[in-house]
Amino acid sequence: MKVSCLQENLAKGLSIVGRAVASRSTLPILSNVMLATDNGRLKLSATNLELGVNCWVGAKVEEEGATTVPARLLTDFVNSLPPERIDMELVVRTQTLNARCARFEANIKGMDAQEFPIIPTAEDGESAISLAPEDLRRMIDQVAFSAATDESRPILTGVLARFEGDRLTLAAADGFRLSVRNAPIGQALDQPVEVIIPARALGELARIAADQEDQVDVIITPARNQILFHLNDVDLVSQLIEGKFPDYNQIIPSGHATRTVLDSSSFLKAARVSHLFARDAANIVRLEVAPGDELMPGHITLEATSAELGDNVGQMDAHIEGDPVEIAFNAKYLIDVLSVVDSAQVVLETTTASSPGVLRPVGDDDYIHVIMPMHLSR
Repeated sequence: MKVSCLQENLAKGLSIVGRAVASRSTLPILSNVMLATDNGRLKLSATNLELGVNCWVGAKVEEEGATTVPARLLTDFVNSLPPERIDMELVVRTQTLNARCARFEANIKGMDAQEFPIIPTAEDGESAISLAPEDLRRMIDQVAFSAATDESRPILTGVLARFEGDRLTLAAADGFRLSVRNAPIGQALDQPVEVIIPARALGELARIAADQEDQVDVIITPARNQILFHLNDVDLVSQLIEGKFPDYNQIIPSGHATRTVLDSSSFLKAARVSHLFARDAANIVRLEVAPGDELMPGHITLEATSAELGDNVGQMDAHIEGDPVEIAFNAKYLIDVLSVVDSAQVVLETTTASSPGVLRPVGDDDYIHVIMPMHLSR
């Protein structure tokens, strides 16, 4: 293999595939990144066997070939180089990659590319579902944070993706909160398709798609065990989680006793201030919802108390319909959802102190967030 490319292009490509490199693995080759020539370009690949990423970089190819080298070493080396051309040549007999740029040169010992796991790529003619990258990123941002990080219930570490008709629904829950987002897709499907995608993989997809302008093609393998996302110069492949996702519709309250309309940014600011005092008290923030009357507008009061640090009270005006209520939530969970609501106002629907609360953006019926209350003790 003999290939040349620009330092900035190689650095960008390595940053894209780098997050798929296995940090701890019994297979040493999974700590490597594969470099291979492919139709006049340089193809970079990395995988941890659950997530795999292929990325193509513009290059001048003089000799075809492939090898794998330690990902962290190559990335740190390339990032340290000046923004000039990098010439790389593989010594096949010793599997050593010689890299030269300006007045720097390195010999990096690698491993045979034959041992590297095969990462599928999108093939022409495969039936794909096309999604607008901006809509997809927004959906992931508003849902994936609700997935569980605890591996004790693997099914909840994933995000349910349901393609039905001309709509896509994403849903994630961790037992304490639930996020559901709907959006239209470009074409109508004959049959509904339902898969569970690891939240970590969707997080990587959102990161990679940040500067994507063209449609993202989604391909689900016939065996329903892998999903492939095809972007410009990047393919991301993820294993799917097997099992049945809980029926989240049972969690969403069918009615409410109190409906509170708040300014989103003011609510977020108040929640962040309360969190400073709630951090040492199980993140508990107490909300007192007080409807208005002819003389006083309705208002909501946020309180947080720490036995060691002190306490905090914040108040804001709100349009409130229904009964007064006192309820407690996890301040961090409030911050998480209010950070991804992109409407000027948000609706908080509550019933009792022990019933779930529901948050919805005003004017957007396609997003709903359910948050379980915390126990109130006086």
